[in-house]
Amino acid sequence: MKEIEAFTHRKDGGPESHVWGYWVIAIRRLFSIILLRFEDGSREAYHSHAFNCLSWVLKGYLIEEHIDGRIEVHPASFWPFVTRRSTYHKVSSVGRSWVLTFRGPWAKTWREYIEASKKHRVLTWGRRPILEVPWNN
Repeated sequence: MKEIEAFTHRKDGGPESHVWGYWVIAIRRLFSIILLRFEDGSREAYHSHAFNCLSWVLKGYLIEEHIDGRIEVHPASFWPFVTRRSTYHKVSSVGRSWVLTFRGPWAKTWREYIEASKKHRVLTWGRRPILEVPWNN
């Protein structure tokens, strides 16, 4: 993953992700502006984030399922929603949804829990795992 990129297009969230990102600009130590296209469904992984972000659902709607069982629905709206680095969730789209997101500076690590393998991983830039342990929930 490059420190700075602009006007690029690729999957956001790894190869199994249902999300495509259209990067307007990303300077990871400062901020990123990305248009996200969520396809129907979700990748079966809960995750935190390397950044805080402010997002607007432009079309469609998202269902956000938190690891603690809470569920939030984000329909298309003029009002943004906040995702913090500490948010541990998975997000599903019902059909195709479009989201504009403004991300803050990236931390060096974030986490994910892969349901199929029952593994908790700590990731760093480039989605490289630096630690993998069994889930103790």
